[in-house]
Amino acid sequence: MNDFSSWTGREEQRGDRLDPALAARWLATFDLAAQVTGAMPQGIHFCLCTPDAPTAALGADGHPARDETRCSFLPPVPLPRRMWAASDIAFLSPIVVGAAVERTSRITSIAPKSGKSGEMVFVEVAHETRADGVAAVREVQTLVYRQAADPDAPLQPPPMGGGRFSGGEWDAVREIVPGETLLFRFSALTFNTHRIHYDAPYARDEERYRGLVVHGPLMASLLLQMAGDVLGEQALRRFAFRAMSPAIAGEPLHLALRRADETVELGAFAGDGRQIVAATGAV
Repeated sequence: MNDFSSWTGREEQRGDRLDPALAARWLATFDLAAQVTGAMPQGIHFCLCTPDAPTAALGADGHPARDETRCSFLPPVPLPRRMWAASDIAFLSPIVVGAAVERTSRITSIAPKSGKSGEMVFVEVAHETRADGVAAVREVQTLVYRQAADPDAPLQPPPMGGGRFSGGEWDAVREIVPGETLLFRFSALTFNTHRIHYDAPYARDEERYRGLVVHGPLMASLLLQMAGDVLGEQALRRFAFRAMSPAIAGEPLHLALRRADETVELGAFAGDGRQIVAATGAV
C-alpha cells in the first residue's frame, strides 16, 4: 500500500447558499413542513457544499476520480470500493433558509488496516460548516476504501432471516420503506453519483450488493428527523452514527429511539432484526 501521509492536513473550502428552492426540495423529499422560523431540520448540511467534479472527472463507481495532483482532495487509495462508514457531528447553531454557507474540510488521518474482508484504508475528514459567518456544524466523517469484490462473492447483505425486529424496548419506533424514488432524490440533493444508489446491475455485479443501497446519510437524516419529532426540533447537540450493515431499497427499515437522561440511543434495523445503523445523541 502506498504512503499517503502527505495527504494528512490537506484542506479544501467550498461555498454555497441555502436558497429557498433547495430548502423546498429537501423538505419535499422527506414530506416535511417548513418551520415558521426558517430554520431547517438537522441534517440539512449533508446537501450543502457538495463536491462538484465535472462528469468527465468521475471514476468508474461514479465518485470523483482521485489522483496524485493537488486538485485531488482525497488520497488516490488504490482500492475501488468506497463507503461512508461513520460520522460524529456537533450541532452548534441552526442553518436557516437564505444563509450563506462555507465549509472547510481537512483530512485528519489516513489509516491502512487489514480485516476479514481484506485490505482497507480508513480516511477521517473534519468538516466545519459556517452559516452567515457563525459556526453551525462540526463533523468528523470516516470513509473506508475496500478491495474489489470477487465476481462470485455472495451478495450482501444475506437474504432476510427468520428473525423479526421488536420495538418493545424502545421509546419510539417507526417503519419506512425507502424506495428508488427516495434514493434518487437524495442522490440529487447531495450531488452523489455513487452508482450503488441508482444503478442496480452495477451494485449487484461489481460491488456484490443484493440491490440498490440506501445512503448512510439518508438514514442518518431520517433518524435526526425522528429525534426532532420526539425531542423537539434542534434538540440534539451531538449525533454520531456508524454503518453496521447495508440497507437495501424496497425493504422495510425500522427506526428506533430511546432516551436516558441527556443521552439518546437510536438505530435502524432490517425487518429480521439485523442492525443497519447504530447511533447516539446528546441533548
